[in-house]
Amino acid sequence: MKYIVEVRGERHEVEVGPDGVVFNGEHITASLTDIPGSPVRQVTIGDAVHRVIARRGAHRGEYTVLLNGHRFTVEALDARARAIRDLTAATSGVAGPAPLVAPMPGMIVRVSVAPGDVVVAGQGLIVMEAMKMENELRAAGPGTVTAVRVIAGTAVQKGAILVELS
Repeated sequence: MKYIVEVRGERHEVEVGPDGVVFNGEHITASLTDIPGSPVRQVTIGDAVHRVIARRGAHRGEYTVLLNGHRFTVEALDARARAIRDLTAATSGVAGPAPLVAPMPGMIVRVSVAPGDVVVAGQGLIVMEAMKMENELRAAGPGTVTAVRVIAGTAVQKGAILVELS
């Protein structure tokens, strides 16, 4: 599985799979060992051994990590959740209802609204398939649908405007 990990303002791509770990495009040898009866885990990266304690933070994907006695705040999200969070952050300061845009490339499975429909925050507008999963895209806030730019079966790219709201 691919993760986007942010530490001290720097983003790193980490992919964990059956063949090992790929960090920023480079295959590395890594292992994780639980220490029974302790919150400490032993992380081995190459020949280096580290002691780590990780605690979940207040928000999804947020962790406080103690690494060899040093404290770090780490955000680790899978690629899909990171794309959605980035998109939400990019549109949060826009005045008025933001258009619904594709958070990643995919195929439109279902359109649940039509021009003139009044929607509420959190209402499902579009279902799209991306990365072999169906994702319901919801309205960020209340508004009226002014245009629907896609139909079921349409392939879309990341950032494509799907529904316009006023």
